[in-house]
Amino acid sequence: MLTSRRPQRTIARDAGVCGVSFIEGRDVQIRFRPAEVDTGVVFVRSDLAESPSVPARVKYVIPRQRRTTIQRGEATVEMVEHVMAALAGLQIDNCRVEIDGPETPGCDGSSLAFVEALNGAGLVDQERAREMFVIERPITVREGTSILTAHPGDAEKLVLTYSLDYGSHTPIGSQSLFVEVSPENFRSELASSRTFLLEAEAKAMREAGIGRRTTEADLLIFGRDGVIGNVLRYQDECVRHKILDLVGDLALLAKDLAGHVVAHRSGHSLNASLVRKLMLAIDDEAKTQPTPAAPIMDIGAIMKILPHRYPFLLVDRVLELELGKRIKAIKNVTCNEPFFMGHWPDKPIMPGVMILEALAQTAGLLIAQQASNLVDPLALIVSIDGVKIRRPVTPGDQLVMEVVKARIKAKTANVACRATVDGQVVAEAKIRFVILESRNAA
Repeated sequence: MLTSRRPQRTIARDAGVCGVSFIEGRDVQIRFRPAEVDTGVVFVRSDLAESPSVPARVKYVIPRQRRTTIQRGEATVEMVEHVMAALAGLQIDNCRVEIDGPETPGCDGSSLAFVEALNGAGLVDQERAREMFVIERPITVREGTSILTAHPGDAEKLVLTYSLDYGSHTPIGSQSLFVEVSPENFRSELASSRTFLLEAEAKAMREAGIGRRTTEADLLIFGRDGVIGNVLRYQDECVRHKILDLVGDLALLAKDLAGHVVAHRSGHSLNASLVRKLMLAIDDEAKTQPTPAAPIMDIGAIMKILPHRYPFLLVDRVLELELGKRIKAIKNVTCNEPFFMGHWPDKPIMPGVMILEALAQTAGLLIAQQASNLVDPLALIVSIDGVKIRRPVTPGDQLVMEVVKARIKAKTANVACRATVDGQVVAEAKIRFVILESRNAA
């Protein structure tokens, strides 16, 4: 069941972490930046041309051993689980994570450095609810002897139980832990738990060219008699780190989760499999919901209000309308848009000014409903402020335009606008209009 329990959250200001990547041994810097509501967590490869991005969602996970990696197009980010755990553990839902390399910094093998940086940046509640999926039936995934099940539980919180079994022949042995996930518990019980591996595994990885700049002081390496060159922070630090990884991987659902997840010897691949099954359960629930109501305005109704016509009418349908308050509309972007002939034939991208025009037309529909005292009211732009174009819009995208009034008077209007594609913010602006009767517009 989908519901909501809290507001979305972002950070108040930028924060950064520098370190060495575990796999390639590169110096790498990661920068956390605030993001608008419904942006989600998006990784941005600032070292690549045009800074391509990849959303932190399970659909972008690609196969890797012992880590979680996401990829979209040429943008690949390795080992995202510790960063994702820090963001999810602190309930930070919207964040742009800029990184100047293909892998996150390893730091000490935990999420501690990321948590400290994010805490230092400050956290900000936002004006939209965070969706939560409440588990209502058991959902299980298996790989060999590993098993992971999401059970119904408390509808207000997430509890994780992990059972780790490395066998009696290793100093790790068997460990189990039960944790209720909350920002307070994450900080105190999980954030500082570190990556671990056996001495033989570490040797094999170094021979394969992995981790050449990583030493025993950078993570936990277990030899025959225990930890080599380091000291445990908890007696059960290994199982705590497994739960930390699980928190990070479950965050790829891009929703809060309520219930009880029980893991036995689960790893990143199985964690991602569970998230995919949870996504299917969410999709199945959506299919059983009542058919959405007819649009508030179809193209015929829109053309009775807006004077624009082809090729400049950029609103296809109005989905929601609260008189004098807000409006939500869509523009389906196709390869047949006339502006793609020159912008650009080999790489079609919707011009930012056209996105702003679509937002302005949407605002015009809202204003026209309010200015009922005028004959054929016409809203003319007098200023646009705070413009931000956040990502390209290309053929096949559905532009969702939302406009909220700041102030609408008899002769003027101020609105806040934003456009999204697949839940990701692509543009935003504040627009001021003067309101005239059509016959006086000239």
